[in-house]
Amino acid sequence: MIKRETLLEAMYNAIRLGATKMPPDIRRALQRALAEETDPMAKKHLEISLQNADMSEKGNGLVCADTGFPMFFVHIGNTAQVEGGFQTIQQCAEEATARATAECFLRPTMVHPLTRKNPGDNIGPGMPKVELFFDREGDGMEILAAPKGGGSEIFGTFYRMMFPADGEAGIKKFVIECIKDACYAGKVCPPAIIGVGIGGTADLCMGLAKKAALLRPIGEHHKDPEVARLEKELYDAARKLGIGPMGSRGINAVLAINLDVAVTHTAALPVAVNAQCLVGRRWIARISGGNEIDYTGDL
Repeated sequence: MIKRETLLEAMYNAIRLGATKMPPDIRRALQRALAEETDPMAKKHLEISLQNADMSEKGNGLVCADTGFPMFFVHIGNTAQVEGGFQTIQQCAEEATARATAECFLRPTMVHPLTRKNPGDNIGPGMPKVELFFDREGDGMEILAAPKGGGSEIFGTFYRMMFPADGEAGIKKFVIECIKDACYAGKVCPPAIIGVGIGGTADLCMGLAKKAALLRPIGEHHKDPEVARLEKELYDAARKLGIGPMGSRGINAVLAINLDVAVTHTAALPVAVNAQCLVGRRWIARISGGNEIDYTGDL
């Protein structure tokens, strides 16, 4: 059985590491982008982002100050048991988030949408976001913490219910327009990871886009070859927009474009876009049934 104290420790460290360590695949992608760019401003933006990541790993500040929305994606083994039941996961997420905020690993950015009152601990209705997946074998658990920056969410979220007749051409036009709108002037802190959801209902479609942006390593493509083809075509098109790091001139407006799909109504073609900023904050804690914890930045 996974003990409550083990779960709390894992969730706290996962979100703390997510705010202070750049994932290895993100670092490699930024280094590749730096080698490609020729515009001095584009190169400088990437150099500074990588320098910030180096300083953060040494205990000097955060990968980026805007730690945004605290989110946890939890994959649970089919024989896993949790002390106190599965409601303990939400409780520990709240305690871990409050502690990380108090210790300045997370900035207190969550406010009431109407009164704008700030509780100061990033805790409130819907936050921290915790999503559970009962999709693993064994008695363990994997926790991915993603403190998602506000800029990428605010300026990088789009949804449209298209007509089936719009087809693939309509999807491409919509996605490229979204990338242009999100990345110019550096609004989502590009080069961004772009998640695209196609199909399902409105909420499912947006969820597909968010998970595609947050939960897939750079360079991994969809298993469906037709979806993978569309990913590549969109990525190649995005590199011709003339937008580079932080909105400067260049070719790396995006690090990746990740698509996911779900079946939908015959009269519908929902499409959603969600961006993740260039630092790609996420870190993983894996808990065994014996309460051993392993941390990694690799998906």
